[in-house]
Amino acid sequence: MISGFPSGLGKLEDTIVGIATPAGRGALAVIRLSGPASFAIARNHISPWPRDVRTARLCEVRGEQHLLDRAIVTLFPGPDSFTGEDTVEISSHGGLVVPASITATLIAAGARQARPGEFTRRAVLNGKLDILQAEAIGDLIDAHSHAMQQAALEQLDGNLSRRLLELRERLIELEALIAYEIDFPEEDDGPVPRARIENAISAIILDMRSLLATVPAGEIIREGAVVVIAGPPNAGKSSLFNSLIGRSRAIVTNIPGTTRDALEAVIETRNFPLRLVDTAGLRDTVDPIERLGVEVSERYLSCAHVVLACAESETELDQTVTAIAAKSAAPVIRVRTKKDLVASRDESQSDSRIAVSANTGEGLQDLLDRIDQTIAAKYGQPAAEVPMLTSARHEAAIRAAMAELENFEKAWRAEMLPAPVASVHLRTAVSELEELIGAVDLDDILDRVFRTFCVGK
Repeated sequence: MISGFPSGLGKLEDTIVGIATPAGRGALAVIRLSGPASFAIARNHISPWPRDVRTARLCEVRGEQHLLDRAIVTLFPGPDSFTGEDTVEISSHGGLVVPASITATLIAAGARQARPGEFTRRAVLNGKLDILQAEAIGDLIDAHSHAMQQAALEQLDGNLSRRLLELRERLIELEALIAYEIDFPEEDDGPVPRARIENAISAIILDMRSLLATVPAGEIIREGAVVVIAGPPNAGKSSLFNSLIGRSRAIVTNIPGTTRDALEAVIETRNFPLRLVDTAGLRDTVDPIERLGVEVSERYLSCAHVVLACAESETELDQTVTAIAAKSAAPVIRVRTKKDLVASRDESQSDSRIAVSANTGEGLQDLLDRIDQTIAAKYGQPAAEVPMLTSARHEAAIRAAMAELENFEKAWRAEMLPAPVASVHLRTAVSELEELIGAVDLDDILDRVFRTFCVGK
């Protein structure tokens, strides 16, 4: 548990049960039972009862009249369990009927069906996790890339929580300093120097800004960077798309205008997930269907993080980059396609463009590295020493706290308000951080956080 987060907020009286694995055909299913009566309920239906805690044992799970399954049972006494309560985990055979029948038997014996996210919610209420760590569990489950997996694991480890708690403590110390100045202005060495408070608030604001600077990269890690492959018809865009994703998904022909719609696939570089988009060729056309495809391309260009301008020659590349600039403000990487087929005076890679061959694979890794570098230069590089903000809730709370601190700093430097009034901004900033961590208004925050969780988690 992260130091500074309130614990011992009370255990819920109900004993809950839920299936923690997806429904459907599978080798195993995990049924989780947690609460004050979990051992008593499970003991009536499990034999032999495991003698040792945290040790898996093969047992029979029985209903009122017949055997339900032979399953692996593990006991986790509270408070040393995920939820902080007595917990029983039953690893049964998978499928629909077996786990459902075990769950129904435990409900009939006195347990209640768990609500979405209720096991993790109890872990928060019992001081095993804070809100940010609980959110990280959901992010880890939903992760679609290694980058998101690592970001979620770092948040689960408490990196962001520790940083926010440290900022909160510094703000509380600043509040205390101002309160001391108000209550005891003549004590000790006289009034607290105003520069001391100004320097402290400036340092805190600087740290807040470093957190907010991670938002663009955090959004890309969560959602993926939109990388649009654009260029004239028959420039090798679909071949490049297929080569980068490793399979033939786009139709490749020598007929201009074959791609009539945008195709999207997710791949990864060393640091970022990419939403790679193959678009229709950019050109004026009277064909109404092809024109619709060009309009889709233009819409993708307007929201792209990076654009790959593709063409067979330097002259076509210049024309393509000019056409893209009218539709997109994203960084553009010049890509000379069909390197194995089209001769070039300069076969080396340059700062201005990369030559690739979809047939031989030459230049593809260089292109991925260039995309990685371009995203990092524009949107920021994930850094181990600065926790990343990966959700709109995080960003909104930090921005609200920052606005209060900037208002305080402005009022303090200009001596616009009495110290007790100016310090209200500090108290509001502290409250914003406490709500983000989950130290206040807990029930409302929990309802929002666990709304999208699955039942068994």
